[in-house]
Amino acid sequence: MLHNYTYEIALGKIPLVGPIVAKTLMSYCGSAEQVFSQKKSQLLKIPQIGEKIAKNILSAEPERLAKQELDFIKKHDIQVISYLDDAYPQRLLQYEQSPLLLFFKGQLDLNAPRHVAIIGTRKPTDYGKAQVDKLVSDLIKYKPTIISGLAYGIDTCAHRAAVKEGLPTVGVLGHGLDRLYPAQNKRLAKDMLTTGGLLTEFPSGTNPDAVNFPMRNRIIAALADVVVVAESGFKGGSVITAEFANAYHKDVFAFPGKTTDKASAGCNKLIKQHKASLIESAADIAYIMRWEESDLTQPIQPKLFLDLTDKEQCVYDYLTDKSESAFDDIHQDMPFAIGQLSSLLLEMEFKGVVRSLPGKRYVLV
Repeated sequence: MLHNYTYEIALGKIPLVGPIVAKTLMSYCGSAEQVFSQKKSQLLKIPQIGEKIAKNILSAEPERLAKQELDFIKKHDIQVISYLDDAYPQRLLQYEQSPLLLFFKGQLDLNAPRHVAIIGTRKPTDYGKAQVDKLVSDLIKYKPTIISGLAYGIDTCAHRAAVKEGLPTVGVLGHGLDRLYPAQNKRLAKDMLTTGGLLTEFPSGTNPDAVNFPMRNRIIAALADVVVVAESGFKGGSVITAEFANAYHKDVFAFPGKTTDKASAGCNKLIKQHKASLIESAADIAYIMRWEESDLTQPIQPKLFLDLTDKEQCVYDYLTDKSESAFDDIHQDMPFAIGQLSSLLLEMEFKGVVRSLPGKRYVLV
């Protein structure tokens, strides 16, 4: 019997098939496995699927494509998380560009109540390092998960401080889990596994190429409730992550620096452009986020802010009182053409409102 994720892994390796196209295919076909059993004429009816993609799918051998990754996952105890799984980060799920699969090593609930991303320059000053250490120490009472990119500098400081203080911490990587960049952080990464873990959307064999890090940064921004830029030059990955966070409507904070300090130029720019709030301590985050220590006594579910069109709302209302519904039943009961209903359900799936199940069945998230 094939591993549950054989077809999802194989789908992610098909040329020209990114996360949006992959999820579109699964939504229309019912599952990743069924994607590979479609005829060319059926594939070409699916939005965004042209001759080249259809040809790539039809010529693919899913078992062969996935074998090496499945062997690696089994050998190194890697957790594979599909966007259809309950364990998938709900904060990330609502974004169209969310990965089809995530690879995770560690022991941690990726849907914990509070996530704080701490990011910054690879060449921090003593001021930047001190700000990170104090911030993490002061955050202990709020019990957040600390997220960063395991890079040199501020990222390393944030993860190390979290490990020291016993806070869970996640390193989001820009490469596969078969390697670690930078290599100097191997010991730190090992320590993080006891209180958190390592997360990536990239399969094994993926090098830490420059093009991967903006992709990594969007994951950091999406996973966080709060993004803190501790210290940053005028340009760089931290500013890019802050831009992602603003686009995702996350709360962004930045520690100010002297106007003459190049290491703080990015923070000052974000504050000046109203893309980040000035922060002096963890209390500023708690105040803006309305965090109270007592909040953690109650279970906290990720919030889903519904922004539905009138037609999507009709489908949502229809599904509200049902555990799950087949596409044909929805079509029979709703005043929408087949193509229109497929588009509505697909858009609602991208928004994190519905989830598609095998056999073209749908359920509210």
